[in-house]
Parts: sequence; C-alpha cells; structure tokens
Amino acid sequence: MHTKMTTLITGGTGKTGSILARLLHAANRPFLVASRSGQAPEPFKGVVFNWNDPTTLENPFKADPNIDRVYLIMPRGMDLLSLVAPFIDLAISKGVKRFVLLTSTQSFAGGPAHGKVHQYLLDKGVDYAVLKPSWFMENFGENDYSRIMEQNEVSSATGDGKIPWVSSEDIAQAAFNELTAEKISNKEYLVLGPELYSYDEAVKILSSVIGREITHRKNTVEQQVEEFTKIGMPEAFSKVLASAQNRFVAQGKEAAFMDAPEDRKYVGKRTLEQYFRENRQIWIKG
Repeated sequence: MHTKMTTLITGGTGKTGSILARLLHAANRPFLVASRSGQAPEPFKGVVFNWNDPTTLENPFKADPNIDRVYLIMPRGMDLLSLVAPFIDLAISKGVKRFVLLTSTQSFAGGPAHGKVHQYLLDKGVDYAVLKPSWFMENFGENDYSRIMEQNEVSSATGDGKIPWVSSEDIAQAAFNELTAEKISNKEYLVLGPELYSYDEAVKILSSVIGREITHRKNTVEQQVEEFTKIGMPEAFSKVLASAQNRFVAQGKEAAFMDAPEDRKYVGKRTLEQYFRENRQIWIKG
C-alpha cells in the first residue's frame, strides 16, 4: 500500500526539489511536482502551486488524491507561518501523514520564519523530519555568479569563518531517505558537506579548477547588506542574511556543527571541488 502512495514536492522545480523528483522516479515511487508554473520535465507530472495564492493550495489534491507525504520548501521571507499553516491543515485533512521540512542550520523550533513552521508541525503531532542544511555549494553558480564573472571575486561578511558547504544532491538524498523510509525519523538534524572551507579557501579551489584567479572581498555587515540589495534582495532580508554571515560563520558557529553528535547530522559525500569540476564550464569566460 505505502509504496504506491504519492509524494508531493513543493518547490518541485527548485534546486533540491528537481533532484528529489529524479530520485523518486528512479526508485519507481509516484510523486507530483508542484511549482508556480505548473510545468515539470517529461515524463513527470506537474501542478500549479503558489504559496502566495491560496486558491492554488488545493490543486495537488485534485490532481492526485493519493498524496500522503509532502516535501515542504518555503519561499524566502520572514512571515512564513501565515502562508504555510493553512496548507499544512489542508494536507492533514486530505490524509497527509508525513512531512519533510527544509530549513537551515541556524533555524530552531519556535524561532523566526522557518522555525515557526517547524513548531507548527510538532504541535500537529504528524510524522516529520526537519532537514537543516548548511550553505549550498550552488551559491557559487547562482548568488555569487555575476560577481565572479564580472569582477573575478565573491564578497561576504564571513571573514575567515569556515563552512561545511553542502550540495543539493546530498540534501535531496537526505529528503528521499526520510520520505521513503518505512518509518520516518521524527527528528531534526543538520545536513552538512564532508569538508570545511572558508570563502578564501573555496575561491582558491575554484581558481585552480577554472584557471583564473578569483578572490574573496571581506566585507563588513553594512557593506554586505549593500551588495545584497544591489542584486535585488529586499533590504530587511539582506540585513538578516548579512548579519547571519558575521554572527554565525565569522564567529565559528557554522564550522562547529561538524562536531554535532552522529545522530544529529547527515554528512553528504559530494565535495566542493567535485562541484566546481563538474560545473567548470559555467565560470569559463567565452
């Protein structure tokens, strides 16, 4: 019975959601890809779903009444519970028994933003897992991409702090394990990469892979807020992100997660160098 129940992937065309879809497909598990466009790569099935449009929240259950587990990816922002709680309630009423929520290393139950959604799942008494990934390797090909191409540098307020850079593949694998296990873990844990690198060390590896020197500009929090707003990030969110870079990474708190007990972390296999080598072409100037 359970092997035939459907997984709903919210953020289904995003970084981890798209990889999770491929993993479920390879394992012959039914799933539905939810996204704002409703598009999904062939042969996957897609459905229109937009957190900011309450009229779309029921769409997945109309498209597939067999959904009994959900991968929860939330939009950026601070007031997430008001968007997500109505959907969680709806999903439970439609027979969903299991939720896998993606937050971040610094998030905690009852805390701001994602933390409130985490607490809501606990209060509902559903089966759950909360995955708390560190910094995505893919940032170098996304948020940092323009600056690497235009100025041969990245900027941050992380100082010399080290980060257990993690890949979307490893995060998706952790989600897959929880969504398909006979019994879900009912706990929260960190999702980390296998190695610690500061931004200085990371760009040194990137430089050697692409044959062009990339440097790291060490910004103050204020300077970094300015950088973020330049690339279109809302100011309030920019301030949260820049101060987190300083408070958590520069002060060594992110690196310390590597020392967490074994049952509180999932350590991926993919290294930063592997990611750079496999995607080398994107940073090569034509």
